Parts: sequence; structure tokens; C-alpha cells
Amino acid sequence: MHELNEEICDKEIRLIGANGEQLGIVAPGDALRVAEEQGLDLVKISPQATPPVCKLMNYGKFRFEQGKREKEAKKNQHVVEIKEIRMSPGIDIGDFNTKLRNAQKFLADGNRVKVTVRFRGREMAHTDIGRGLLNRFAEQCAEVATLDKAAKLEGRNMSMFLSPRVGK
Repeated sequence: MHELNEEICDKEIRLIGANGEQLGIVAPGDALRVAEEQGLDLVKISPQATPPVCKLMNYGKFRFEQGKREKEAKKNQHVVEIKEIRMSPGIDIGDFNTKLRNAQKFLADGNRVKVTVRFRGREMAHTDIGRGLLNRFAEQCAEVATLDKAAKLEGRNMSMFLSPRVGK
């Protein structure tokens, strides 16, 4: 938070006018007098400088515009989510294509996709089937996605990460 008017208690400050012009190094009392004459606030904008830099401005208007800029920035940012798609090694072609379409839709929206193959029971003996499935999935998504992490077995799950291609 900025220090205002009477809160500024340095021996001397560098004063900047309302239009950005340098008014030199002055005592805070003199700067406060100038601010009151112009109907503005004295705001410390750079406390770590020597001497500290203070500016004459309408602080209420400054805070309002700053809030407006922050809201605008927040509105334009996109949070990247990780969407998960789960399959089993015995998945049929129709289900595979449905999961593939969903993954491509997630990637088009700019989200990362975690593709997981879950092994149950004796399926653990055939992890190569799951690896082949994930590799085929990655190949079919190649035009819209890049492979972040290759297929890796963790416990009973084998997973890989796809992220959207940059520069569409």
C-alpha cells in the first residue's frame, strides 16, 4: 500500500508533479503544502529510492483506475486445467474414438490432457498393450498436441501428458 500525505515522514523527498514533471528534492511539509494548493494528494510511489519519490495525484482516481486495470487483466487470463481421460487396455475402437474426440476438444480449448490406462488383475502382465494404446492415442492427437511426458507406469496406472500445440 502507498503512504499518503501526513504518513510520509522522511527528511526529504523527490517530488514529481501531476503531469510527470520533476519538481526537485523538497521537504515533505513543503510538498504537502503544494499538494493542498492544487487539491491533490501526496503519494509515495518509490519508497526504496534515495531520496524516496513522491508524486502529486488524485489518489482516489488512481486507485479506481488501478482496480479497473486489474479486473481487465483478470478477465483476459485463461487458467490451464488438466483434464483426465481414462481407458482400459481392452478398449474397443468406438470408445477409443470417442475418448480421442474428447481429448482433441480439451486440447482445442487450451487445456492439458492426462491420458491414463488402468490395469486390473491379470492385465498387469500385459502393460505393453497399454503402452501401444497410449502411443496410438498420441499419434492420433499429433496435429493438435505435443507429448509432454511419455507413457510411464505408476502402480496399476500408466499415464502420459499431452499439451496443446502453440501457434495455432
